[in-house]
Amino acid sequence: RNPRLEPGCRDPLLHGLPPVLGRGTTVLILGSFPGEASLAASQYYAHPRNHFWPLVAASIDAPLAKLPYRARLRGLRAHGIGLWDVIVSCKRHGSLDGAIRMAVPGEISRARRAAPGLSLICFNGKTAARALPAWREAGYATLALPSSSPAYTLTFAEKLAAWRSVGEFLQRRS
Repeated sequence: RNPRLEPGCRDPLLHGLPPVLGRGTTVLILGSFPGEASLAASQYYAHPRNHFWPLVAASIDAPLAKLPYRARLRGLRAHGIGLWDVIVSCKRHGSLDGAIRMAVPGEISRARRAAPGLSLICFNGKTAARALPAWREAGYATLALPSSSPAYTLTFAEKLAAWRSVGEFLQRRS
């Protein structure tokens, strides 16, 4: 079924966070759509139990998880990492990806214009990875990563083993 045509979805239309992209971005990490905590805080991965910040911090060997949000973003930018979501607006009750309806995807062309040096697109979890073929077709290297969500059943160590690929990619490029 096409979620855009789903009748009876009474939840309000939600809009995601603006992309964190710039000329120096070489790696873009795409989530699915921000959860309620992230939308309320206007911050990517704001839920305290989400493993995103510790995973990225460990993969690039930077103390991002301990920094205030704006400093975290500066740290990502300094390493050439950008953030965005594959869905820019949708209807959803709660924070689960399975509840997303009427999803509007982000435009690959927008990322290309904002970050002309972009070369690797990483997908945070299975829902985000559904967009992988489109990004690969657009000419980008792609990497599907296990979800940083605490609802995902892998241990932190198992997730980190996969997420270290981000840091390894950046090291090879420097």
